[in-house]
Amino acid sequence: MTETARMVAEGQPDESIAAMLRECLRDQLSVGGDPERGNREKAITILLKTWLRVPAELRPFRDQGLALLQRLPPDLHVAVHWAATMVAYPFFGEVAQTIGRLLRLQDIVATPQVQRRLKERFGEKETVARAARRIQRTFIDWGTMREARERGAYLPTDPLCLVDAELLAWMAEAAIRASNGRMKPVEDIRKNLAFFPFDVTAISASTLPANRRLDVFRQGIDEQWVRLTFDPLQHSIASTTAVRIQGG
Repeated sequence: MTETARMVAEGQPDESIAAMLRECLRDQLSVGGDPERGNREKAITILLKTWLRVPAELRPFRDQGLALLQRLPPDLHVAVHWAATMVAYPFFGEVAQTIGRLLRLQDIVATPQVQRRLKERFGEKETVARAARRIQRTFIDWGTMREARERGAYLPTDPLCLVDAELLAWMAEAAIRASNGRMKPVEDIRKNLAFFPFDVTAISASTLPANRRLDVFRQGIDEQWVRLTFDPLQHSIASTTAVRIQGG
């Protein structure tokens, strides 16, 4: 993830980034072969969709994420990759939220518990179970969970405390976009269970204005909400692109 983001930030051509990723992963995935839809190519697709091939309306969000990676210390990069992946692949956030909800009730999480809750929502599909297992493995690899003594059981690591206002406001935008919404109560974002590996209690109505794509407003007597702002220029670019596609 970090290497992909670095190459995108440097402005390297798409073909060069994909080729470099294939070389980097040659000894890690699909070792000894080059299957068209093997694990290596699937991993590269995920990496490129997260940081390179993003829709026009998400480019300002993506670009700020790249800038955060360049400015923040390496130990905070996992938070940036986490939020970016939630936006690119909302199911990643669904698995995180499911695990976060379980961890709110208990100290240890078993894979069958996660699978059962996801299947209740998305149906008895093997693709759901397989994707969930891979995402759980990602959480382990990223150091946000650790394996327990019992087979198929996992423990959380200590939450990473986040206080950087720009990072927190950017992650708040990710939470809204990942849920296909345009607004959320600030309190809901602060308590978002999909952010279970992080302490984001510093998110507030005073930190969110660090993101110009967010607008904080009051609803009711004392409830603060945050919504995505409407960017006329970005809307115009997206609309023009859509017209060109439809018109051939």
